Amino acid sequence: MNMTDSVVDILLVEDNPNDAELALRALKKHNLANRVIWVKDGEAALDYLFHRGQYAGPNGLPRVVLLDLRLPKVDGIEVLTQIRANPQTHDLPVVVLTSSKEERDLVSTYKLGVNSFVAKPVAFDEFARVVADLGMYWVLINRVPPDIRLPS
Repeated sequence: MNMTDSVVDILLVEDNPNDAELALRALKKHNLANRVIWVKDGEAALDYLFHRGQYAGPNGLPRVVLLDLRLPKVDGIEVLTQIRANPQTHDLPVVVLTSSKEERDLVSTYKLGVNSFVAKPVAFDEFARVVADLGMYWVLINRVPPDIRLPS
């Protein structure tokens, strides 16, 4: 295994600092990520994925994107749309992790090619468990082709 194979990159796109902190703690507690990038809005997520602005330069793609839908600047639906429209990110695993219970959000994200749609549990312990389970699956169990696993 070379060094880049051992780096795990999760892009957490979450505007709620409490949810983000809980997700970060759950992932780190279970040793599921050597590196998690947290961005607070859809514009920053797109900048990171497409190497623009403060993220310009040589950085790879994350192994998985945990994406909230209700985001400032650019919403999660538009982030997902742009990810799927770009050949370099088209196959990138994206998991919607949202408080939305709207059926239209579920349907529209699957039509756009989301890999999974998870409603955020309200209870603190349950939220931490769900994030840990997601991390376990997407980081340790799921396999992705090497051409989309380009951690920096």
